[in-house]
Amino acid sequence: MASIARKNLFEDIPRFLVAQTGIMFAVSLVTIQVGILDGFSRSTTRLIEQSDADVWVGSKDLLHVEVNLPIPLDQLIQARKVEGVERAEALINRPTLWLDPSGNIAPARVYGFNPNGTLFAGWKLAQGSLDSLNKPYTFITDRSNLAALGLEKIGQSGSIGPLPAKLVGLSEDTQSMASATYLYTSLETANAYGSAGLSSSVNCSLKSENLDCVSSFTPSSQTLASPPPPKQLNLADPITFVLVKAKPGQDLQQLKQRLEKNLSGVRAYTKTEMADITRTYWRKRTGVGFILGLGATVGVVVGMVVVSQILYSSVSDHLKEFGTLKAMGASDWLIYRVITEQALWMAILGYIPSMVLCLVLGSWTVAAKGIMILITPGTAIAVLGVTVVMCVGSALFAIQKVTHVDPAIVFKA
Repeated sequence: MASIARKNLFEDIPRFLVAQTGIMFAVSLVTIQVGILDGFSRSTTRLIEQSDADVWVGSKDLLHVEVNLPIPLDQLIQARKVEGVERAEALINRPTLWLDPSGNIAPARVYGFNPNGTLFAGWKLAQGSLDSLNKPYTFITDRSNLAALGLEKIGQSGSIGPLPAKLVGLSEDTQSMASATYLYTSLETANAYGSAGLSSSVNCSLKSENLDCVSSFTPSSQTLASPPPPKQLNLADPITFVLVKAKPGQDLQQLKQRLEKNLSGVRAYTKTEMADITRTYWRKRTGVGFILGLGATVGVVVGMVVVSQILYSSVSDHLKEFGTLKAMGASDWLIYRVITEQALWMAILGYIPSMVLCLVLGSWTVAAKGIMILITPGTAIAVLGVTVVMCVGSALFAIQKVTHVDPAIVFKA
């Protein structure tokens, strides 16, 4: 029976190629949509997962890692006194506007941390070193962000407000797909950039019963030739998070409770909890998950339509052969096996090149654009299952045709 299935499949090569093209398109669409969703979710939590902090302490009003009210630097001092804390470091996370050498602006997000610390910057550097951030008004960014910043190499500069910003290093796999360009600086430089002359205004107009507000930010077009060095932070200066490293053997849930008890107006999250909060926000509270899931569904539908048409046409062309088998006493289940096996061959032969194509595409998008199409072994297995179900499900339409075959068709002219 297997030889009959293969014979039917490869008998008409053009038809076979059309079928495989349809399956490859469907499999690729499903894989890429799921891979982008998983890669998107992973990218939003990269900095969290790459950090060496066991607990993240932030405001009680935290929405996700990038939307959080500030807390005073004094909380860092208090956190270091809490039992079970081995090390604590401050982290500043603020939106800003970047002005490139050509005078073009772009949204950016500044992450300020201690370059000599150990809890935040657990990522890999492609060029440069963290020590370079000890110099005022320097920053590191992901290498995929060069085009967005209008820069080409290390050593070039732009500005944030009236303050210069010099690129001194490039990181790898640190940029979120959902966010503005990340700029990594020292705490002092980030604090200076936070009040670097960005003038803001909010215009509101009352229309019917809705209050429409438009906020605008205007960067200073005059960059200071010799800006004053950034000031050291004082206890009243705002920060975004306190990153905490627990002592060995410390129960993290108990440490969280002690931190929340000793620090006012904060909430503590383990690294896993912080990543889950951020990932859940982007997948469920925005339209990203729905849109990408819809694209994957469309891919499955397209694949089923193409495969079912090809199989139905193939069965129609071989009705006399199936009638002959039935006239010779072959059971319906035996004939169904031929059609099902033909569908399985189509699934496997469409899946393999599609997966290879998606893996190559994923490697290129990460290297060239910083866009992660995450294809894990679990994803690959799940897509294989979807492909098999898609093709076998499509075979049911062709099986319905064979069910009504009359063996007497063999004797008809």
